[in-house]
Amino acid sequence: MKLLKITAEGLPLFKEKLDLTFYAQQRVNEDDKEVLYPLFSSIYLNPANGFIGINASGKTSVLKVILVILNMLNNEPLNHIEGIDILGDAKTVVFNSFFYAEENQEIGRLETVVISRKTVTNDRQYSIISEKLWLKKAAETITRKEIVNFTGKTPVIIRNEQEEFLSEDVSIMIAYNKKIKEHINVANLLLFTNINVFPFPLDISPEVITFLDPTIEKLSIKKKNEKSLTYLKFKNKKEIVLDNPIELSSYLSSGTIKGMIVFTLAKMLLQTGGYLIVDELENHFNKEIAATLMRFFMDSKLNKNGAVLLFSTHYPELLDEYERNDSIFITRNQDGIFVENLCHILNRNDMKKSDVYQSGFLKGTTPIYEAYMELKKAMAVIGSIYRY
Repeated sequence: MKLLKITAEGLPLFKEKLDLTFYAQQRVNEDDKEVLYPLFSSIYLNPANGFIGINASGKTSVLKVILVILNMLNNEPLNHIEGIDILGDAKTVVFNSFFYAEENQEIGRLETVVISRKTVTNDRQYSIISEKLWLKKAAETITRKEIVNFTGKTPVIIRNEQEEFLSEDVSIMIAYNKKIKEHINVANLLLFTNINVFPFPLDISPEVITFLDPTIEKLSIKKKNEKSLTYLKFKNKKEIVLDNPIELSSYLSSGTIKGMIVFTLAKMLLQTGGYLIVDELENHFNKEIAATLMRFFMDSKLNKNGAVLLFSTHYPELLDEYERNDSIFITRNQDGIFVENLCHILNRNDMKKSDVYQSGFLKGTTPIYEAYMELKKAMAVIGSIYRY
């Protein structure tokens, strides 16, 4: 199952309706097909979607919304989903999720209305009070404009009609997924933005290890007697056995550990299809390593199952990896978060994207000039204090 488009209304941190499209919105030429994933007809999926903005612009918040929707489509109870806190104390949130089920070759639109309430312990609990699912055959859709058009279609499932005994925080997608046997593979690394620890035992290939640190001869994490053991061996050195994965940081750099996690998960998803979510992709990576990961997902010969990378970044230079504009989302926070696809701001693909981003042309992508001047004055005062 592939996510085509999502909208979300009523999120407290967002200034307006969140509207994200993940299929190619610009014209697709023959060269573009080498970096896109074909879905049906002339519709292609963007396999590497970047969210860029200055600090506190809402990048992580956007990734959380996507994560909530992916897990909701995967039958996960809302109250168990990591990132559900993005709903905050919203009275009502309306999600519209558009997806493509490849096996059945049909497009779905799921409308989900969620409310929140406080529990006796002052926590937040979320419930689905209304939900409808529409379906149509992909063959009915020839142009991009028709993808999200369900005019005249009758819902195939309505909550509390066919699914009256469903848990209040589980989507009616559970019935649809059971019927078509669909599941979305999701690898979520939001919790590991600043902490690089192996989340579970991983089979790390020698190629990944050599790419990141050629001095390592072997590294493996295995479970033994309900405990994870890490086996590490450097070339011409004795093997080290660690019973706590945190200890690995004493032997390897943060970038090496993060790289092993990210590239191992990427390898799995490139083989099976699915979604890899990485916040602040450049953290602990140099530009070339981050760009390599993007290129793997944008290589149609390598990414044959439509795996999708969703990442946030502060690095404008990473934008230059894109020939197209419709894989790039600009996040801003001005009395609330709003997100805009670069293709709606910049029509030309031939301009150097990092230059456009840093020039201030896009507005809200560079620190405010007044704030910069105030900081400069403060730094000058500090300097004068130290002289005396």
